[in-house]
Amino acid sequence: MTGNGTGDTEALREEIRRTRVELGETMEALAAKADVKARLKESAGQAKERVREQAAQTVARVRGQAVRGAGMARAQAHHKGELMRDKGELVRRNPVPWAAIAAGAVATVVVLMIVRGRRR
Repeated sequence: MTGNGTGDTEALREEIRRTRVELGETMEALAAKADVKARLKESAGQAKERVREQAAQTVARVRGQAVRGAGMARAQAHHKGELMRDKGELVRRNPVPWAAIAAGAVATVVVLMIVRGRRR
């Protein structure tokens, strides 16, 4: 101790002040942990934000897939259209195979009618 005791008293007061500040901070932390309603609201808010982010990502992914799918469908339709035009052009340029198929079908019908007529 010092001669008049003021040095120890001041140090003791400073120690008490620091202890009070620390104790106040500890009490605030414990009160925050004990406040279940506030913690649930915070957790719900965080979950809500996560769901929003996931929904936005899913929407973006689905839109991207739809755009790619539509592009592929257009390309396939265009390709099929070209094939059909090519086949149509082939028929116009060379009608003989189609005429042969038609003649064969007519001949088959005639033969079937003759066979049926003989059975009666």
